[in-house]
Amino acid sequence: MKKITILFITIVTLFSCSKDNVNNKVKIRLSNVSQYNFKNIVVNTTTGNVNFEDLEAGQKSKYKDFDKAYRYAFVELKIDGKTYTLQPIDYVGETLLKKGNYTYQIDVNGTINDRYSNLSLTLIED
Repeated sequence: MKKITILFITIVTLFSCSKDNVNNKVKIRLSNVSQYNFKNIVVNTTTGNVNFEDLEAGQKSKYKDFDKAYRYAFVELKIDGKTYTLQPIDYVGETLLKKGNYTYQIDVNGTINDRYSNLSLTLIED
């Protein structure tokens, strides 16, 4: 009876840990390091659009799962009702991120007057 109990506990422990502790995805969160509040944030790392919640200045979002990602991505968001876009040209020569946790740190360069040149993105490995 003692051997059966030990075997049962061992099996339950192995199965309960297997899925929770294995991270099979790239997890990315956003960090708004600007002075502006971001609304309607969309990120695309080449696998489709992922919607993030609105992000106040100085705040970080929760992590979201991505099948694959690079050190930069397409980002579109609104500031005071105006749309701003960070549009990568391509990913030629880029290496996919390894599975793990990352932060895309988003900032606004200068004044917010040009849709395509005001956002910057920095990758932070967490």
